[in-house]
Amino acid sequence: MKRRSVLAGAAGVSATVVATALTAPKPALAQGQRVLKMVTAWPRNFPGLGTSANRLARSITDASDGELTVKLYAAGELVPAGRVFDAVSKGEADMYHAAEYYWEGKSKAFNFFASVPFGMTALELDTWLSKLGGQELWDTLSGRYNIKAMAAGNTGVQMGGWSNKRIETPEELKGLKIRMPGLAGEVLRRLGARTVSVSPAAMIAALKSGRIDATEWLGPWSDMALGLHKAARFYYWPGFQEPGTMISLGINRGIWDDLKPRHRRLIELASHAESQRMLADFNRKNSEAIFAIQKLKAVDLVRYPKAVLLAFAGASEKVIAQSVKGDAVGEKIHASFMATRAKLARWMKYSDESYLVARRLPFAYSRLPSVEASAPDTGASKPEPTRKPSGGAPSGQRRPTPRPRTAAAQPPAETPNPAPGLTFNEN
Repeated sequence: MKRRSVLAGAAGVSATVVATALTAPKPALAQGQRVLKMVTAWPRNFPGLGTSANRLARSITDASDGELTVKLYAAGELVPAGRVFDAVSKGEADMYHAAEYYWEGKSKAFNFFASVPFGMTALELDTWLSKLGGQELWDTLSGRYNIKAMAAGNTGVQMGGWSNKRIETPEELKGLKIRMPGLAGEVLRRLGARTVSVSPAAMIAALKSGRIDATEWLGPWSDMALGLHKAARFYYWPGFQEPGTMISLGINRGIWDDLKPRHRRLIELASHAESQRMLADFNRKNSEAIFAIQKLKAVDLVRYPKAVLLAFAGASEKVIAQSVKGDAVGEKIHASFMATRAKLARWMKYSDESYLVARRLPFAYSRLPSVEASAPDTGASKPEPTRKPSGGAPSGQRRPTPRPRTAAAQPPAETPNPAPGLTFNEN
């Protein structure tokens, strides 16, 4: 999943000199009020991500009783999506709303503060940041660029992606043309796939034309809005590449240091609250969209085979470690991240994981008829049957036979080209 202030203020406002020797103009001041310019990496009102930025801007403004006014500029309205980090770092804007892995060109360590293959879930990331030293490491990394960053959202576990070719063994990845940027893309390359850079607006055409065989985006809600269910046959799960993608709020360090302590605390609390709201938003919308997708006769939901997941995991471990090799701060972040992941996994085995398995046992309690068809497979059920290839499918390629379906549900209304013209890595 990857994705925007004429400076509001009167002339003559003095500049704040920050420790990094960069100069950042103060936000507009009028009778004790400040206008903070937020640039985002999303088109205006983009479902889930853009709407979350809107909520956060309103929350900070409302909670401060007007002492802080956050003026939001969507992607391209002040600066292009790919420049929001630099704009805030240089003081051209006051804050950004984006995903940190967009800045991996500056340091691969930024990936850990968004998502990495086989990384941590939303809850685990929150624990790392707030209780196990993650935020302090993030401050060190972002401080290199004159930025104070914090969590401001999470999309939750993502799907594995869409494909027009069945993937049953690691060997079948070889030669496939797949749109998957970032560290996950490197994982696929090591397994023999060829990664292709395609903007979100061009994904549908690329799938239909055969320019790419497969792609990933976000999850059922966003994928249906983009129309991916109309361009690919197989919808894979789980999403090894992004198990809990964190969205961030980054603030110019000079601006942050100049804010009153109560305003800094207000922004932290508003960002943390928005993290919970965004995750709830994605959980609700994804649960509705996956139910609609299950009813589509032209789409088969397919679990990645164990052998393929093991291949992904083996390559991921090497890619992640090597991505920060030679960077002292990056290596420290990697060590902390992996130690936290191992520590929390010990507890999750006995808590969340075991409970969710128990909840899928065949008993009537809480099994409402309206959601029965959307209950996830326990993994203990019989293998999915297959159908003979049709429509010119490659010889020997098997397709699963869908379960009996009711009349196809109408998919959510599509949004027009939600991210036209973006050229930086997105997923």
